[in-house]
Amino acid sequence: MVNKETLLGYMRADSYRPLSYRELLTVFEISDDEEARFSKLLGRLEKEGEIIKTRKNRYGLPEMMKLVKGVISLSQRGYGILVPDEPGRPEVFVYGRNLNGAMHHDRVMVRLIHSPNGGDRPEGEVVRAIERANKTLVGTYDKGKHVIQVIPDDPRQIYPVYVSRPRKLKVNNGDRVVVAITSWPDKNKYPEGRIIEVLGNAGEPGLDVEVVIRKHNLRVDFPPAVLKEAQAVARPVSPEEIKKRRDLRDVRMVTIDGEDAKDLDDAVSISRIADGYRLGVHIADVSHYVREDSKLDKEACRRGTSVYLVDKVLPMLPGELSNHICSLNSGEDRLAISCIMDINRSGEVVNYELCKSVIRVGERMTYTAVNRILTEDDHEMKERYRDLVEDFHLMKELSEIIRNARIKRGVLDFDFPEARIITDENGVPIDVRVREHGPGEMLIEDFMIKANETVAEHLYRLQMPLLYRVHEKPDEEAMVKLNRVLGVFGHQIQGGDKLEPMTFQRILAAIKGRPEEQLISMMVLRSMKHARYLPQPLGHFGLASRFYCHFTSPIRRYPDLIVHRVLSHVLEGSMNEGRRAALASKMSFYGEHSTFQEIKAEEAERDLVDIKKAQYMHKFLGEEFTARVSSVNSFGIFVALDNSIEGLVHISSITDDYYEFNDRNYTLRGIYTGRTFAIGDEVKVKLVRVDVNEAKIDFELVELMANGSQEAKNRGRRRAQAVKCVRLGHRK
Repeated sequence: MVNKETLLGYMRADSYRPLSYRELLTVFEISDDEEARFSKLLGRLEKEGEIIKTRKNRYGLPEMMKLVKGVISLSQRGYGILVPDEPGRPEVFVYGRNLNGAMHHDRVMVRLIHSPNGGDRPEGEVVRAIERANKTLVGTYDKGKHVIQVIPDDPRQIYPVYVSRPRKLKVNNGDRVVVAITSWPDKNKYPEGRIIEVLGNAGEPGLDVEVVIRKHNLRVDFPPAVLKEAQAVARPVSPEEIKKRRDLRDVRMVTIDGEDAKDLDDAVSISRIADGYRLGVHIADVSHYVREDSKLDKEACRRGTSVYLVDKVLPMLPGELSNHICSLNSGEDRLAISCIMDINRSGEVVNYELCKSVIRVGERMTYTAVNRILTEDDHEMKERYRDLVEDFHLMKELSEIIRNARIKRGVLDFDFPEARIITDENGVPIDVRVREHGPGEMLIEDFMIKANETVAEHLYRLQMPLLYRVHEKPDEEAMVKLNRVLGVFGHQIQGGDKLEPMTFQRILAAIKGRPEEQLISMMVLRSMKHARYLPQPLGHFGLASRFYCHFTSPIRRYPDLIVHRVLSHVLEGSMNEGRRAALASKMSFYGEHSTFQEIKAEEAERDLVDIKKAQYMHKFLGEEFTARVSSVNSFGIFVALDNSIEGLVHISSITDDYYEFNDRNYTLRGIYTGRTFAIGDEVKVKLVRVDVNEAKIDFELVELMANGSQEAKNRGRRRAQAVKCVRLGHRK
């Protein structure tokens, strides 16, 4: 019987031309008994977008017909960007008029309608939606005179959803609700839906977390069958299992994490050897407990990742595993996969061993404690952990060597502030701080990267199916836009297809400490593609790594669990051809799904942090702050406080002149006064508006509010308008 691989393989041949249904039956010699199954296979592949049926009822591959599959991301401005499934293909720009009912994060088929030369993206038109990303949406109930609609919270969900007033639910105008889509949008109509849940009124305690969870369709509770399976497998380490493994329980090792971490999936050990250092990275052997295709495995795959929502965690695995038997809790026997590397004084791995092990962590350390030992020479901490102090200094020494080696090969290291929200017992934010990144955090990051690289290259050399962490080089359009800005400051990026990360690193080093540093760093970051998971080893551009995978966090990331599963089969000697083929056939799906779940989790986490920031700032309405310009747009300037909170100074509130936006150097310049606002400028601002629901914070410039009367401001505006009219050649 013809299967999916056989059919697609035949169609991928250079000699293939689209065939009709009857012609395919003849080619594959399909009998009458097999025809129903073959017809069902064609229908399924067409629905999934693997093949296309033309208007002349012939079947072919999408790429034969200038069609591209992928996930489309919509902008609140109404256009879309398609990220193709096929690695290496450029992103496709889709104008709003060509979306044809596609919604944010839908998997769609796009027809290329314009493939320009040069740096611009190709343009396309959505042919159809292959898979809808959001069956439900969270939004605000809006009852008008003639129509009732739900306005989605996410501005990238650009269509209002038409609804009827629910009969069994009490809903008031302005309530936050969950709406199920009953009729999808197309070119000529908006979506329709029915309200299935009323979340409550804006501002109710706890509503923010609930809204974010529903908005992003996050999974909260585990099904009873999954919990039952977790309880069954979460058994103490048995003597029989210990005998099968390398016993490393006498090796001195620690975990180093944040104070509130409960899922401890990595431990480290270190010693000095003749030619350098022996570093052990010991990772919880989650694959021992979460077997392939088990209920636990399927649920972990659906989730894809743990989601960290400020003071609430939605774990990928039930607590029996994530916080207990898989967590490397100190003083407990735990199963692990150990990556033991001999690293020379140049930061190179000269020898390594991968093994299944049993370990016993000696101490549960925190970043704070390690940083106090390494940077503050804290006597109390040094005395408390006196048996480990030498290890920590050795770790820092090795970490600096590894990091310097990465810098030499061109790693891109962006230093943008990350917010840490402090909440009370009710989830109300009481403080917002910038998360510190000391030597404790840095050494763990360096060691994990080194282990990830080692495992990825090991499995690549063995030609094993694998899920790589891939970060592709920026595309041509992004480089054209970046070079426009860099050219203003005397820099230029050359390279084309031979673009190297070292080129970017040299520019970042050249601007260090200069006024344009923040602008250029931000523009370089924006030019980068989002890292994703793929079965192909395309390298990690940002880390300047040829081979890279995620191996070190299997409790909280599904791709790491997949890597562990492959590695376990290799170490146990159970990787036969059948298993290899079965794993290889799943890698593309694992990669696409895991990437999508990761992006969804990042957006949810960012949304809640923004809401908490707005809640925190609401009590400071009317107060003044010193801030720095963090971004400049045609509609105003964003300013950031020292604690990383950002807000907008809208251009309409800057009344002393008429300001023009320069998109080459990202500045606003007054056409009459010549006053310029640029990224990095220090300004004095007053908090004038906070919209918690929309997580929007608005400031105004204090000096404009304090200087002169309203009439003086109006005169300045009239003068500016007059100058504009003269420049544009208008006559009054």
